[in-house]
Amino acid sequence: MARPKTEHPPAADLRALADAEGRLAVRVTPGARSEGIEIAGERVLVKVRSKPEDGKATAAVAGLLAVALGVSPSEISLLRGATSREKLFRIPREA
Repeated sequence: MARPKTEHPPAADLRALADAEGRLAVRVTPGARSEGIEIAGERVLVKVRSKPEDGKATAAVAGLLAVALGVSPSEISLLRGATSREKLFRIPREA
């Protein structure tokens, strides 16, 4: 059975939640049944199927953010939270 295509909020909405230096705070749910990005108020919630081991969930989050923002995954960098559910990423300002 094919996986359903994940829905992403508009890139402009995600960029609006980043600070002036391009830092975006994210709350991660690893091991979820489905993947996706959701904006809840002023928070970005990301669900990934990957388990939180050996950085797999963090890499999956960076990949989802890259797709949602329309940039290469190499342009997304983790600043803080490698082993935490609360992560801080640096994102490019414009695609």
